Amino acid sequence: MIYVTRGLVDVLLDLAEDAEPNALDITLASTPARNFESDLDLDPETPVLTHFYLPDAGRSVGAVFGMDLGTPAGSGKARFITHPQGKLVVTKRDHLAAVMLLAVPPWDERSYAAFDRSGRQLDLSVLDAEPPQESLA
Repeated sequence: MIYVTRGLVDVLLDLAEDAEPNALDITLASTPARNFESDLDLDPETPVLTHFYLPDAGRSVGAVFGMDLGTPAGSGKARFITHPQGKLVVTKRDHLAAVMLLAVPPWDERSYAAFDRSGRQLDLSVLDAEPPQESLA
């Protein structure tokens, strides 16, 4: 089972709609269930997808050195991928990750699903929970 917050899904679908007809490939990150203020009724170690890293962050450095400096080390084991003119299936051209949230038009509740890197659809649970507040130290 893959868990994601409703807020993250809403933002990602809005980004996908705004980017159409271009595809998106965005790194996602999770927060352990124990860090939420509300009880999610999940094991405390369960990862919940809560936020994303801007796809353009660190792009110029990556182009020169071939490294993704926009995503902190150890983060981003999940991706949000769109197929604006495609089907709701993982393709060989997708940036494969351990977990992929894939979306297609019309960018609504019925147009996205979770997959593993082999293309098998995973159970997805959207949680109406706010992630913990974070601040820049």
